[in-house]
Amino acid sequence: MIIKGSKINDRYSIIRTLGEGGMANVYLAYDTILDRNVAVKVLRGDLATDEKFVRRFQREALSASNLYHPNIVQIYDFDQWEDNYYIVMEYVEGRTLKQLLKRRGALTITEVIDIMSQVTDGMAHAHDAYIIHRDIKPQNIMILDNGLIKITDFGIAMALNNTQLTQTNSVMGSVHYLPPEQAAGKGSTIKSDIYSMGVLMYELLAGEVPFKGDNAVEIALKHLKEPLPSIRKILPELPQSIENIIIKATAKNPANRYKDAREMHQDIITAMDESRANEKRYVYPYPENDNETTKVLDDAVKEVQRQEIKESEEFMKDEEESVSQNKLLIILASIFTGLVVLACAIVFLLPRLSGSKTLEIPDLKGKSKSEAISTLTKMGFNLTCTDGKDTNLEASDTIEEGYVVRTDPDAGTLVKEGRNVCIKVSSGEASFELSNYIGRNYLEVKGELQAQCKEVGCTVALDKKKIKEEEKDKYKDDEVMETLPESGEIIKKGTKIILYTPDVEILYPDFSTFTEEQLDEYATKYGLVLQKEYQENSLLEPGTITYQNRKKGDPVIAGVTLKVTITKAPGAVEDVVLPVENEESESNNE
Repeated sequence: MIIKGSKINDRYSIIRTLGEGGMANVYLAYDTILDRNVAVKVLRGDLATDEKFVRRFQREALSASNLYHPNIVQIYDFDQWEDNYYIVMEYVEGRTLKQLLKRRGALTITEVIDIMSQVTDGMAHAHDAYIIHRDIKPQNIMILDNGLIKITDFGIAMALNNTQLTQTNSVMGSVHYLPPEQAAGKGSTIKSDIYSMGVLMYELLAGEVPFKGDNAVEIALKHLKEPLPSIRKILPELPQSIENIIIKATAKNPANRYKDAREMHQDIITAMDESRANEKRYVYPYPENDNETTKVLDDAVKEVQRQEIKESEEFMKDEEESVSQNKLLIILASIFTGLVVLACAIVFLLPRLSGSKTLEIPDLKGKSKSEAISTLTKMGFNLTCTDGKDTNLEASDTIEEGYVVRTDPDAGTLVKEGRNVCIKVSSGEASFELSNYIGRNYLEVKGELQAQCKEVGCTVALDKKKIKEEEKDKYKDDEVMETLPESGEIIKKGTKIILYTPDVEILYPDFSTFTEEQLDEYATKYGLVLQKEYQENSLLEPGTITYQNRKKGDPVIAGVTLKVTITKAPGAVEDVVLPVENEESESNNE
Protein backbone atom coordinates (compact mmCIF):
# COMPACT_ATOMS: atom_id res chain seq x y z
CA MET A 1 0.00 0.00 0.00
CA ILE A 2 1.36 3.43 -0.96
CA ILE A 3 0.49 6.24 1.44
CA LYS A 4 -1.01 9.60 0.46
CA GLY A 5 1.64 12.19 -0.44
CA SER A 6 4.20 9.65 -1.70
CA LYS A 7 5.79 10.60 -4.99
CA ILE A 8 6.55 7.86 -7.52
CA ASN A 9 9.80 8.49 -9.37
CA ASP A 10 9.66 12.18 -8.35
CA ARG A 11 6.74 12.73 -10.73
CA TYR A 12 3.44 11.13 -9.70
CA SER A 13 2.17 12.42 -6.36
CA ILE A 14 -0.33 10.01 -4.73
CA ILE A 15 -3.63 11.69 -3.80
CA ARG A 16 -5.77 8.75 -2.66
CA THR A 17 -6.59 5.08 -3.26
CA LEU A 18 -9.14 4.37 -6.01
CA GLY A 19 -9.34 0.61 -5.63
CA GLU A 20 -7.61 -2.53 -4.38
CA GLY A 21 -7.50 -5.92 -6.08
CA GLY A 22 -5.78 -9.26 -6.00
CA MET A 23 -3.54 -8.25 -8.90
CA ALA A 24 -2.94 -4.53 -8.37
CA ASN A 25 -3.83 -1.41 -6.39
CA VAL A 26 -5.02 1.71 -8.20
CA TYR A 27 -4.31 5.25 -7.02
CA LEU A 28 -5.36 8.73 -8.06
CA ALA A 29 -2.19 10.72 -8.57
CA TYR A 30 -1.09 14.13 -9.81
CA ASP A 31 1.40 14.28 -12.69
CA THR A 32 3.66 17.15 -11.59
CA ILE A 33 5.28 17.47 -15.03
CA LEU A 34 2.20 17.53 -17.29
CA ASP A 35 -0.06 19.14 -14.63
CA ARG A 36 -2.92 16.61 -14.74
CA ASN A 37 -4.55 13.93 -12.64
CA VAL A 38 -3.79 10.33 -13.64
CA ALA A 39 -4.59 6.82 -12.44
CA VAL A 40 -1.58 4.77 -11.34
CA LYS A 41 -1.94 0.99 -11.18
CA VAL A 42 0.81 -0.63 -9.07
CA LEU A 43 1.20 -4.37 -9.63
CA ARG A 44 0.99 -6.81 -6.74
CA GLY A 45 4.29 -7.70 -5.08
CA ASP A 46 4.44 -11.40 -6.00
CA LEU A 47 3.88 -10.60 -9.69
CA ALA A 48 6.66 -8.02 -9.62
CA THR A 49 9.14 -10.75 -8.61
CA ASP A 50 8.17 -13.01 -11.52
CA GLU A 51 10.77 -12.25 -14.22
CA LYS A 52 8.81 -13.94 -16.99
CA PHE A 53 5.68 -12.00 -16.14
CA VAL A 54 7.53 -8.65 -15.88
CA ARG A 55 9.07 -9.07 -19.38
CA ARG A 56 5.69 -10.00 -20.83
CA PHE A 57 3.99 -7.15 -18.98
CA GLN A 58 6.45 -4.55 -20.27
CA ARG A 59 6.06 -5.80 -23.85
CA GLU A 60 2.26 -5.79 -23.76
CA ALA A 61 1.98 -2.46 -21.92
CA LEU A 62 4.10 -0.92 -24.67
CA SER A 63 1.75 -2.29 -27.34
CA ALA A 64 -1.36 -1.13 -25.48
CA SER A 65 0.07 2.38 -25.04
CA ASN A 66 -0.24 2.83 -28.82
CA LEU A 67 -4.04 2.50 -28.73
CA TYR A 68 -5.87 5.78 -29.25
CA HIS A 69 -9.67 5.46 -29.19
CA PRO A 70 -12.43 7.29 -27.26
CA ASN A 71 -13.66 3.99 -25.78
CA ILE A 72 -10.24 2.82 -24.54
CA VAL A 73 -8.48 4.17 -21.46
CA GLN A 74 -5.20 5.67 -22.65
CA ILE A 75 -1.96 4.29 -21.19
CA TYR A 76 0.55 7.13 -20.68
CA ASP A 77 3.54 5.51 -19.03
CA PHE A 78 4.89 2.33 -17.39
CA ASP A 79 8.03 1.89 -15.32
CA GLN A 80 9.58 0.48 -12.14
CA TRP A 81 9.72 2.19 -8.72
CA GLU A 82 11.21 0.68 -5.55
CA ASP A 83 10.75 -2.93 -6.74
CA ASN A 84 7.20 -2.11 -7.89
CA TYR A 85 6.01 -2.07 -11.49
CA TYR A 86 3.33 0.44 -12.35
CA ILE A 87 1.22 1.74 -15.22
CA VAL A 88 0.09 5.35 -15.55
CA MET A 89 -3.29 5.68 -17.26
CA GLU A 90 -5.88 8.26 -18.16
CA TYR A 91 -7.94 9.09 -15.06
CA VAL A 92 -11.62 8.38 -15.69
CA GLU A 93 -14.22 9.83 -13.31
CA GLY A 94 -16.98 7.25 -13.42
CA ARG A 95 -17.90 3.80 -12.19
CA THR A 96 -17.44 0.30 -13.51
CA LEU A 97 -20.23 -1.63 -15.21
CA LYS A 98 -19.97 -4.07 -12.27
CA GLN A 99 -20.85 -1.25 -9.87
CA LEU A 100 -23.71 -0.18 -12.13
CA LEU A 101 -25.06 -3.75 -12.25
CA LYS A 102 -24.91 -4.05 -8.45
CA ARG A 103 -26.98 -0.90 -8.18
CA ARG A 104 -29.45 -1.58 -11.00
CA GLY A 105 -29.58 -5.39 -11.20
CA ALA A 106 -30.10 -5.33 -14.99
CA LEU A 107 -30.13 -2.70 -17.73
CA THR A 108 -32.67 -1.83 -20.40
CA ILE A 109 -32.29 -3.05 -23.99
CA THR A 110 -31.56 0.51 -25.15
CA GLU A 111 -28.82 0.95 -22.56
CA VAL A 112 -27.23 -2.42 -23.39
CA ILE A 113 -27.19 -1.66 -27.13
CA ASP A 114 -25.55 1.71 -26.43
CA ILE A 115 -22.94 0.21 -24.09
CA MET A 116 -22.13 -2.81 -26.27
CA SER A 117 -21.88 -0.73 -29.45
CA GLN A 118 -19.17 1.33 -27.73
CA VAL A 119 -17.39 -1.74 -26.30
CA THR A 120 -17.30 -3.49 -29.70
CA ASP A 121 -16.16 -0.28 -31.43
CA GLY A 122 -13.23 0.05 -29.02
CA MET A 123 -12.36 -3.64 -29.31
CA ALA A 124 -12.49 -3.45 -33.12
CA HIS A 125 -9.83 -0.73 -32.94
CA ALA A 126 -7.67 -2.87 -30.63
CA HIS A 127 -8.05 -5.94 -32.84
CA ASP A 128 -7.05 -3.86 -35.88
CA ALA A 129 -3.76 -3.29 -34.04
CA TYR A 130 -3.46 -7.06 -33.33
CA ILE A 131 -4.02 -6.52 -29.61
CA ILE A 132 -6.23 -9.01 -27.74
CA HIS A 133 -7.62 -7.97 -24.35
CA ARG A 134 -8.17 -11.48 -22.88
CA ASP A 135 -10.07 -10.22 -19.82
CA ILE A 136 -13.26 -8.48 -20.93
CA LYS A 137 -15.58 -8.23 -17.91
CA PRO A 138 -17.73 -5.53 -16.24
CA GLN A 139 -14.96 -4.76 -13.74
CA ASN A 140 -12.70 -3.66 -16.61
CA ILE A 141 -15.21 -1.33 -18.29
CA MET A 142 -15.91 2.16 -16.97
CA ILE A 143 -18.98 4.28 -17.70
CA LEU A 144 -18.77 8.06 -17.38
CA ASP A 145 -21.63 10.30 -16.27
CA ASN A 146 -22.29 11.28 -19.90
CA GLY A 147 -22.64 7.61 -20.90
CA LEU A 148 -19.23 7.29 -22.56
CA ILE A 149 -17.68 3.83 -22.18
CA LYS A 150 -13.98 3.29 -21.44
CA ILE A 151 -12.30 -0.15 -21.63
CA THR A 152 -9.37 -0.51 -19.27
CA ASP A 153 -6.64 -3.01 -18.32
CA PHE A 154 -5.28 -3.60 -21.83
CA GLY A 155 -1.90 -5.30 -21.71
CA ILE A 156 -2.16 -6.55 -18.13
CA ALA A 157 -4.55 -9.38 -18.97
CA MET A 158 -2.46 -10.26 -21.99
CA ALA A 159 0.65 -10.46 -19.85
CA LEU A 160 -1.04 -12.68 -17.27
CA ASN A 161 -2.14 -15.04 -20.07
CA ASN A 162 -3.66 -18.22 -18.62
CA THR A 163 -1.43 -18.55 -15.54
CA GLN A 164 -4.28 -17.35 -13.31
CA LEU A 165 -6.40 -20.46 -13.67
CA THR A 166 -4.98 -22.11 -10.57
CA GLN A 167 -5.07 -18.85 -8.57
CA THR A 168 -8.64 -19.08 -7.35
CA ASN A 169 -8.82 -15.59 -5.82
CA SER A 170 -7.52 -13.96 -8.99
CA VAL A 171 -9.54 -15.86 -11.53
CA MET A 172 -13.01 -15.99 -9.96
CA GLY A 173 -13.93 -12.59 -11.39
CA SER A 174 -12.65 -13.47 -14.85
CA VAL A 175 -13.69 -17.12 -15.21
CA HIS A 176 -17.34 -16.12 -15.66
CA TYR A 177 -16.34 -14.65 -19.05
CA LEU A 178 -13.72 -17.25 -19.99
CA PRO A 179 -13.82 -18.55 -23.61
CA PRO A 180 -13.66 -22.36 -23.94
CA GLU A 181 -10.36 -22.26 -25.83
CA GLN A 182 -8.80 -20.03 -23.15
CA ALA A 183 -10.04 -22.32 -20.37
CA ALA A 184 -8.50 -25.19 -22.30
CA GLY A 185 -5.11 -23.48 -22.21
CA LYS A 186 -5.04 -22.98 -25.97
CA GLY A 187 -3.90 -19.79 -27.69
CA SER A 188 -6.31 -16.85 -27.59
CA THR A 189 -7.48 -15.00 -30.69
CA ILE A 190 -9.68 -11.99 -31.34
CA LYS A 191 -12.61 -14.44 -31.26
CA SER A 192 -11.81 -15.10 -27.59
CA ASP A 193 -12.64 -11.47 -26.82
CA ILE A 194 -15.86 -11.85 -28.83
CA TYR A 195 -16.96 -14.74 -26.58
CA SER A 196 -16.33 -12.62 -23.47
CA MET A 197 -18.29 -9.72 -24.97
CA GLY A 198 -21.20 -12.07 -25.63
CA VAL A 199 -21.22 -13.18 -21.97
CA LEU A 200 -20.95 -9.52 -20.90
CA MET A 201 -24.00 -8.63 -23.02
CA TYR A 202 -25.92 -11.54 -21.45
CA GLU A 203 -25.12 -10.27 -17.94
CA LEU A 204 -26.07 -6.66 -18.71
CA LEU A 205 -29.51 -7.81 -19.89
CA ALA A 206 -30.16 -10.56 -17.34
CA GLY A 207 -28.46 -8.99 -14.33
CA GLU A 208 -26.53 -12.21 -13.70
CA VAL A 209 -23.82 -14.30 -15.35
CA PRO A 210 -24.91 -17.39 -17.34
CA PHE A 211 -22.69 -19.90 -15.50
CA LYS A 212 -22.22 -20.10 -11.73
CA GLY A 213 -20.31 -22.48 -9.49
CA ASP A 214 -18.58 -22.95 -6.17
CA ASN A 215 -15.11 -22.53 -7.64
CA ALA A 216 -13.28 -21.40 -10.77
CA VAL A 217 -12.77 -24.93 -12.09
CA GLU A 218 -16.48 -25.77 -11.93
CA ILE A 219 -17.38 -22.60 -13.86
CA ALA A 220 -14.63 -23.20 -16.43
CA LEU A 221 -16.00 -26.71 -17.04
CA LYS A 222 -19.43 -25.25 -17.76
CA HIS A 223 -17.92 -22.92 -20.35
CA LEU A 224 -16.27 -25.95 -21.91
CA LYS A 225 -19.20 -28.36 -21.92
CA GLU A 226 -22.58 -26.65 -21.39
CA PRO A 227 -24.49 -24.51 -23.90
CA LEU A 228 -25.21 -20.96 -22.78
CA PRO A 229 -28.69 -20.69 -21.16
CA SER A 230 -31.28 -18.95 -23.33
CA ILE A 231 -31.59 -15.28 -22.38
CA ARG A 232 -35.19 -15.28 -23.66
CA LYS A 233 -36.20 -17.71 -20.91
CA ILE A 234 -35.35 -14.90 -18.49
CA LEU A 235 -36.60 -12.08 -20.75
CA PRO A 236 -39.41 -13.52 -22.95
CA GLU A 237 -40.07 -10.13 -24.58
CA LEU A 238 -36.46 -9.73 -25.72
CA PRO A 239 -36.27 -9.48 -29.54
CA GLN A 240 -34.80 -12.55 -31.23
CA SER A 241 -32.29 -10.32 -33.01
CA ILE A 242 -30.74 -9.44 -29.62
CA GLU A 243 -30.54 -13.07 -28.46
CA ASN A 244 -28.98 -14.00 -31.81
CA ILE A 245 -26.07 -11.66 -31.11
CA ILE A 246 -25.40 -13.46 -27.82
CA ILE A 247 -25.84 -16.92 -29.40
CA LYS A 248 -23.39 -16.12 -32.19
CA ALA A 249 -20.81 -14.45 -29.94
CA THR A 250 -20.76 -17.27 -27.36
CA ALA A 251 -20.47 -20.26 -29.67
CA LYS A 252 -18.18 -22.99 -28.29
CA ASN A 253 -16.69 -23.45 -31.75
CA PRO A 254 -14.89 -20.19 -32.71
CA ALA A 255 -15.82 -20.84 -36.35
CA ASN A 256 -19.46 -20.16 -35.41
CA ARG A 257 -18.69 -16.78 -33.82
CA TYR A 258 -18.40 -13.36 -35.46
CA LYS A 259 -15.29 -13.14 -37.59
CA ASP A 260 -14.23 -9.95 -35.74
CA ALA A 261 -15.47 -7.28 -33.32
CA ARG A 262 -16.41 -4.95 -36.17
CA GLU A 263 -18.91 -7.49 -37.52
CA MET A 264 -20.41 -7.84 -34.03
CA HIS A 265 -20.56 -4.03 -33.74
CA GLN A 266 -22.53 -3.75 -37.00
CA ASP A 267 -24.94 -6.46 -35.84
CA ILE A 268 -25.57 -4.64 -32.55
CA ILE A 269 -26.30 -1.20 -34.03
CA THR A 270 -28.85 -2.69 -36.46
CA ALA A 271 -30.45 -5.13 -33.99
CA MET A 272 -33.58 -3.04 -33.44
CA ASP A 273 -34.17 -2.15 -37.10
CA GLU A 274 -37.64 -2.96 -38.44
CA SER A 275 -36.09 -5.22 -41.08
CA ARG A 276 -34.99 -7.57 -38.26
CA ALA A 277 -38.31 -7.62 -36.39
CA ASN A 278 -39.15 -11.18 -37.47
CA GLU A 279 -35.64 -12.60 -37.39
CA LYS A 280 -35.34 -16.36 -36.86
CA ARG A 281 -33.19 -17.90 -34.13
CA TYR A 282 -29.56 -18.14 -35.20
CA VAL A 283 -28.43 -21.66 -36.12
CA TYR A 284 -24.73 -22.52 -36.06
CA PRO A 285 -23.39 -23.30 -39.56
CA TYR A 286 -20.68 -25.60 -38.17
CA PRO A 287 -20.91 -28.35 -35.52
CA GLU A 288 -20.29 -27.07 -32.00
CA ASN A 289 -18.69 -30.37 -31.00
CA ASP A 290 -17.02 -31.86 -34.08
CA ASN A 291 -14.27 -34.46 -33.57
CA GLU A 292 -11.49 -31.96 -33.21
CA THR A 293 -13.47 -29.64 -30.94
CA THR A 294 -14.56 -32.56 -28.78
CA LYS A 295 -10.96 -33.68 -28.45
CA VAL A 296 -9.91 -30.18 -27.41
CA LEU A 297 -12.69 -30.01 -24.83
CA ASP A 298 -11.89 -33.45 -23.45
CA ASP A 299 -8.20 -32.54 -23.17
CA ALA A 300 -9.18 -29.29 -21.48
CA VAL A 301 -11.39 -31.07 -18.95
CA LYS A 302 -8.54 -33.39 -18.05
CA GLU A 303 -6.15 -30.45 -17.72
CA VAL A 304 -8.54 -28.51 -15.50
CA GLN A 305 -9.13 -31.58 -13.37
CA ARG A 306 -5.36 -31.99 -12.92
CA GLN A 307 -5.12 -28.38 -11.79
CA GLU A 308 -7.99 -28.87 -9.39
CA ILE A 309 -6.17 -31.83 -7.80
CA LYS A 310 -3.21 -29.57 -7.03
CA GLU A 311 -5.49 -27.16 -5.16
CA SER A 312 -7.24 -29.74 -2.98
CA GLU A 313 -6.61 -33.24 -1.66
CA GLU A 314 -10.32 -33.93 -2.00
CA PHE A 315 -9.77 -34.91 -5.64
CA MET A 316 -7.18 -37.65 -5.04
CA LYS A 317 -9.59 -40.25 -6.42
CA ASP A 318 -9.89 -38.44 -9.73
CA GLU A 319 -9.60 -41.55 -11.91
CA GLU A 320 -12.59 -43.23 -10.28
CA GLU A 321 -14.68 -40.05 -10.46
CA SER A 322 -13.67 -39.49 -14.09
CA VAL A 323 -14.88 -42.99 -15.02
CA SER A 324 -18.14 -42.39 -13.14
CA GLN A 325 -18.58 -39.06 -14.90
CA ASN A 326 -18.04 -40.65 -18.30
CA LYS A 327 -20.61 -43.38 -17.54
CA LEU A 328 -23.05 -40.75 -16.36
CA LEU A 329 -22.47 -38.68 -19.49
CA ILE A 330 -23.11 -41.73 -21.70
CA ILE A 331 -26.36 -42.50 -19.85
CA LEU A 332 -27.49 -38.86 -20.03
CA ALA A 333 -26.58 -38.67 -23.73
CA SER A 334 -28.65 -41.79 -24.42
CA ILE A 335 -31.63 -40.39 -22.55
CA PHE A 336 -31.27 -37.07 -24.37
CA THR A 337 -31.11 -38.78 -27.76
CA GLY A 338 -34.23 -40.76 -26.93
CA LEU A 339 -36.08 -37.61 -25.92
CA VAL A 340 -35.07 -35.88 -29.17
CA VAL A 341 -36.38 -38.83 -31.22
CA LEU A 342 -39.61 -38.84 -29.21
CA ALA A 343 -40.04 -35.08 -29.65
CA CYS A 344 -39.52 -35.39 -33.41
CA ALA A 345 -42.12 -38.16 -33.55
CA ILE A 346 -44.61 -36.01 -31.68
CA VAL A 347 -43.97 -32.97 -33.88
CA PHE A 348 -44.10 -34.73 -37.24
CA LEU A 349 -46.30 -37.80 -36.76
CA LEU A 350 -48.94 -36.82 -34.22
CA PRO A 351 -50.61 -34.16 -36.40
CA ARG A 352 -50.91 -36.64 -39.28
CA LEU A 353 -52.35 -39.33 -37.05
CA SER A 354 -54.84 -36.93 -35.49
CA GLY A 355 -55.94 -35.69 -38.90
CA SER A 356 -56.02 -31.97 -37.89
CA LYS A 357 -55.84 -29.51 -40.79
CA THR A 358 -53.03 -27.01 -41.36
CA LEU A 359 -54.37 -23.47 -41.87
CA GLU A 360 -52.77 -20.17 -42.85
CA ILE A 361 -53.66 -17.18 -40.69
CA PRO A 362 -55.22 -14.54 -42.99
CA ASP A 363 -54.09 -10.91 -43.23
CA LEU A 364 -56.75 -8.94 -41.32
CA LYS A 365 -54.86 -5.66 -41.02
CA GLY A 366 -57.28 -2.70 -41.36
CA LYS A 367 -60.38 -4.89 -40.96
CA SER A 368 -63.03 -4.09 -38.39
CA LYS A 369 -62.94 -5.98 -35.09
CA SER A 370 -66.24 -7.78 -35.79
CA GLU A 371 -65.16 -8.81 -39.29
CA ALA A 372 -61.87 -10.24 -37.97
CA ILE A 373 -63.63 -12.22 -35.23
CA SER A 374 -66.12 -13.63 -37.74
CA THR A 375 -63.42 -14.63 -40.24
CA LEU A 376 -61.20 -16.44 -37.74
CA THR A 377 -64.09 -18.16 -36.00
CA LYS A 378 -65.41 -19.56 -39.29
CA MET A 379 -61.94 -20.90 -40.12
CA GLY A 380 -61.90 -22.87 -36.86
CA PHE A 381 -59.49 -20.81 -34.75
CA ASN A 382 -59.89 -20.29 -31.01
CA LEU A 383 -59.85 -16.53 -30.25
CA THR A 384 -57.86 -16.17 -27.02
CA CYS A 385 -55.17 -13.67 -25.93
CA THR A 386 -52.80 -14.14 -22.99
CA ASP A 387 -55.23 -12.31 -20.68
CA GLY A 388 -58.12 -14.59 -21.69
CA LYS A 389 -59.85 -12.02 -23.92
CA ASP A 390 -60.38 -12.52 -27.65
CA THR A 391 -58.80 -9.14 -28.52
CA ASN A 392 -56.15 -6.81 -27.09
CA LEU A 393 -55.58 -3.10 -27.64
CA GLU A 394 -52.35 -1.94 -29.27
CA ALA A 395 -51.30 1.63 -30.11
CA SER A 396 -50.90 2.46 -33.79
CA ASP A 397 -50.12 5.65 -35.71
CA THR A 398 -51.34 4.22 -39.02
CA ILE A 399 -54.43 2.13 -38.20
CA GLU A 400 -57.63 3.92 -37.19
CA GLU A 401 -58.87 3.28 -33.66
CA GLY A 402 -61.10 0.17 -33.46
CA TYR A 403 -59.59 -1.59 -36.47
CA VAL A 404 -57.17 -4.54 -36.60
CA VAL A 405 -53.44 -3.80 -36.38
CA ARG A 406 -52.25 -7.41 -36.56
CA THR A 407 -52.78 -10.92 -35.23
CA ASP A 408 -50.65 -13.07 -32.97
CA PRO A 409 -49.36 -15.33 -34.56
CA ASP A 410 -48.73 -13.07 -37.58
CA ALA A 411 -50.62 -13.27 -40.86
CA GLY A 412 -49.25 -15.97 -43.17
CA THR A 413 -48.20 -18.26 -40.32
CA LEU A 414 -49.11 -21.93 -40.86
CA VAL A 415 -50.82 -23.38 -37.76
CA LYS A 416 -53.15 -26.26 -36.88
CA GLU A 417 -56.89 -25.91 -36.79
CA GLY A 418 -58.08 -24.91 -33.30
CA ARG A 419 -54.92 -22.90 -32.53
CA ASN A 420 -55.31 -19.90 -30.20
CA VAL A 421 -55.14 -16.58 -32.08
CA CYS A 422 -55.16 -13.09 -30.53
CA ILE A 423 -56.50 -10.08 -32.47
CA LYS A 424 -54.63 -6.81 -31.83
CA VAL A 425 -57.03 -3.86 -32.22
CA SER A 426 -55.81 -0.26 -32.61
CA SER A 427 -56.24 2.00 -29.59
CA GLY A 428 -55.14 4.99 -31.65
CA GLU A 429 -51.94 7.01 -31.54
CA ALA A 430 -49.45 5.79 -28.91
CA SER A 431 -48.82 8.06 -25.93
CA PHE A 432 -47.86 8.04 -22.26
CA GLU A 433 -47.93 10.40 -19.29
CA LEU A 434 -44.53 11.77 -18.32
CA SER A 435 -43.65 10.73 -14.76
CA ASN A 436 -41.88 12.92 -12.21
CA TYR A 437 -38.14 12.27 -12.64
CA ILE A 438 -36.81 15.22 -10.62
CA GLY A 439 -33.91 14.21 -8.36
CA ARG A 440 -33.17 10.90 -10.13
CA ASN A 441 -29.95 9.94 -11.94
CA TYR A 442 -30.19 11.29 -15.50
CA LEU A 443 -28.65 8.16 -17.10
CA GLU A 444 -31.26 5.88 -15.52
CA VAL A 445 -34.06 8.27 -16.52
CA LYS A 446 -32.73 8.53 -20.07
CA GLY A 447 -32.70 4.72 -20.40
CA GLU A 448 -36.28 4.37 -19.11
CA LEU A 449 -37.62 7.11 -21.36
CA GLN A 450 -35.83 5.81 -24.45
CA ALA A 451 -37.52 2.44 -23.92
CA GLN A 452 -40.94 4.17 -23.75
CA CYS A 453 -40.14 6.44 -26.69
CA LYS A 454 -39.31 3.44 -28.84
CA GLU A 455 -42.99 2.47 -28.69
CA VAL A 456 -44.33 6.00 -29.06
CA GLY A 457 -41.88 7.65 -31.45
CA CYS A 458 -40.56 10.42 -29.19
CA THR A 459 -36.94 11.40 -28.50
CA VAL A 460 -34.88 12.08 -25.37
CA ALA A 461 -32.12 14.70 -25.09
CA LEU A 462 -29.83 15.96 -22.34
CA ASP A 463 -29.09 19.62 -21.62
CA LYS A 464 -27.60 21.81 -18.92
CA LYS A 465 -29.47 24.48 -16.98
CA LYS A 466 -27.55 27.34 -15.41
CA ILE A 467 -27.80 27.76 -11.64
CA LYS A 468 -26.12 30.29 -9.38
CA GLU A 469 -23.06 29.26 -7.41
CA GLU A 470 -24.90 29.64 -4.10
CA GLU A 471 -27.50 27.10 -5.31
CA LYS A 472 -25.04 24.33 -6.17
CA ASP A 473 -25.55 22.50 -2.85
CA LYS A 474 -29.23 21.98 -3.72
CA TYR A 475 -28.45 19.58 -6.56
CA LYS A 476 -26.17 16.67 -7.42
CA ASP A 477 -24.20 16.87 -10.68
CA ASP A 478 -25.85 13.74 -12.12
CA GLU A 479 -29.48 14.37 -11.12
CA VAL A 480 -32.42 15.59 -13.20
CA MET A 481 -33.36 19.07 -11.93
CA GLU A 482 -36.04 19.83 -14.54
CA THR A 483 -37.78 18.25 -17.54
CA LEU A 484 -39.38 19.74 -20.61
CA PRO A 485 -42.30 18.99 -20.95
CA GLU A 486 -43.07 18.91 -17.23
CA SER A 487 -44.27 15.78 -15.42
CA GLY A 488 -47.92 14.95 -16.04
CA GLU A 489 -47.79 16.04 -19.70
CA ILE A 490 -48.92 13.54 -22.36
CA ILE A 491 -46.06 12.43 -24.62
CA LYS A 492 -46.94 11.59 -28.23
CA LYS A 493 -45.14 10.84 -31.48
CA GLY A 494 -42.59 13.54 -32.34
CA THR A 495 -42.35 14.94 -28.80
CA LYS A 496 -38.81 15.84 -27.70
CA ILE A 497 -38.19 15.28 -23.99
CA ILE A 498 -35.31 17.30 -22.54
CA LEU A 499 -33.67 16.30 -19.25
CA TYR A 500 -31.90 19.19 -17.57
CA THR A 501 -28.96 18.69 -15.22
CA PRO A 502 -27.40 21.51 -13.15
CA ASP A 503 -24.62 23.68 -14.58
CA VAL A 504 -23.20 26.04 -11.97
CA GLU A 505 -22.85 29.56 -13.39
CA ILE A 506 -19.88 31.41 -11.89
CA LEU A 507 -20.22 35.22 -11.90
CA TYR A 508 -17.43 37.76 -11.50
CA PRO A 509 -17.25 39.42 -8.04
CA ASP A 510 -16.09 42.96 -7.24
CA PHE A 511 -12.31 42.49 -6.99
CA SER A 512 -11.78 45.79 -5.11
CA THR A 513 -12.03 43.85 -1.83
CA PHE A 514 -9.54 41.15 -2.98
CA THR A 515 -5.87 41.02 -2.16
CA GLU A 516 -3.50 40.36 -5.04
CA GLU A 517 -2.89 36.85 -3.69
CA GLN A 518 -6.64 36.15 -3.60
CA LEU A 519 -6.93 37.46 -7.17
CA ASP A 520 -4.21 35.04 -8.34
CA GLU A 521 -5.96 32.11 -6.66
CA TYR A 522 -9.31 33.06 -8.27
CA ALA A 523 -7.77 33.25 -11.76
CA THR A 524 -6.07 29.88 -11.32
CA LYS A 525 -9.24 28.21 -9.97
CA TYR A 526 -11.39 29.26 -12.93
CA GLY A 527 -8.74 29.05 -15.70
CA LEU A 528 -8.51 32.80 -16.42
CA VAL A 529 -5.59 34.53 -18.15
CA LEU A 530 -4.67 37.28 -15.67
CA GLN A 531 -3.17 40.53 -17.01
CA LYS A 532 -2.06 43.06 -14.37
CA GLU A 533 -1.23 46.77 -14.74
CA TYR A 534 0.26 48.68 -11.84
CA GLN A 535 -0.41 52.43 -11.26
CA GLU A 536 1.14 54.75 -8.66
CA ASN A 537 -1.38 56.02 -6.14
CA SER A 538 -0.59 57.89 -2.94
CA LEU A 539 -4.17 57.91 -1.68
CA LEU A 540 -4.94 54.20 -1.71
CA GLU A 541 -3.23 51.29 0.01
CA PRO A 542 -0.66 49.55 -2.29
CA GLY A 543 -2.17 46.36 -3.79
CA THR A 544 -5.71 47.80 -4.11
CA ILE A 545 -7.52 46.68 -7.25
CA THR A 546 -9.08 49.78 -8.82
CA TYR A 547 -10.19 48.46 -12.22
CA GLN A 548 -11.38 45.19 -13.77
CA ASN A 549 -12.39 44.74 -17.41
CA ARG A 550 -14.96 42.06 -16.49
CA LYS A 551 -17.89 43.61 -14.67
CA LYS A 552 -19.33 42.23 -11.46
CA GLY A 553 -22.11 39.80 -12.36
CA ASP A 554 -20.69 38.84 -15.78
CA PRO A 555 -20.38 35.05 -16.33
CA VAL A 556 -16.91 33.55 -15.84
CA ILE A 557 -15.64 31.66 -18.88
CA ALA A 558 -12.39 29.67 -18.69
CA GLY A 559 -9.61 30.85 -21.01
CA VAL A 560 -10.64 34.52 -21.30
CA THR A 561 -8.35 37.38 -20.27
CA LEU A 562 -9.04 39.26 -17.05
CA LYS A 563 -7.36 42.68 -16.99
CA VAL A 564 -6.97 44.49 -13.67
CA THR A 565 -5.29 47.67 -12.44
CA ILE A 566 -3.49 47.48 -9.09
CA THR A 567 -2.14 50.39 -7.04
CA LYS A 568 1.48 50.70 -6.00
CA ALA A 569 3.34 53.20 -3.84
CA PRO A 570 4.90 56.18 -5.67
CA GLY A 571 8.42 55.31 -6.79
CA ALA A 572 8.00 51.60 -6.10
CA VAL A 573 9.66 49.24 -8.58
CA GLU A 574 7.68 46.23 -9.78
CA ASP A 575 9.17 42.77 -9.43
CA VAL A 576 10.04 41.49 -12.86
CA VAL A 577 10.21 37.71 -13.37
CA LEU A 578 12.12 36.61 -16.44
CA PRO A 579 11.30 33.24 -18.05
CA VAL A 580 13.87 30.57 -17.27
CA GLU A 581 14.69 27.95 -19.90
CA ASN A 582 14.67 24.38 -18.59
CA GLU A 583 17.56 21.97 -19.13
CA GLU A 584 15.80 20.22 -22.01
CA SER A 585 15.40 23.54 -23.90
CA GLU A 586 19.06 24.42 -23.28
CA SER A 587 20.26 21.04 -24.54
CA ASN A 588 18.03 21.35 -27.61
CA ASN A 589 19.53 24.81 -28.34
CA GLU A 590 23.01 23.37 -28.12
